[in-house]
Amino acid sequence: MEISRPQAPAPTPEELADLDKLKAVIDRAVADGKVTQGELAQIRQVVTHDGKITPQEVELYRTLIIEKINKGELAWDLE
Repeated sequence: MEISRPQAPAPTPEELADLDKLKAVIDRAVADGKVTQGELAQIRQVVTHDGKITPQEVELYRTLIIEKINKGELAWDLE
């Protein structure tokens, strides 16, 4: 399901840099096919470092982690 936000302002250059950093952290976390507690904590730290969570950050997390888990392409390793 795609969510459209036609009234939402375009991301700032700082937000775009944050998204690039988040994508890199997520890509490293999922490279082995599982997400550990430490990797999840690192993702949370990157997302919340500026005190806000943008819709674009949520969308990246959803598409790069949650959807892959739901499809069986990725697993949690939270022990």
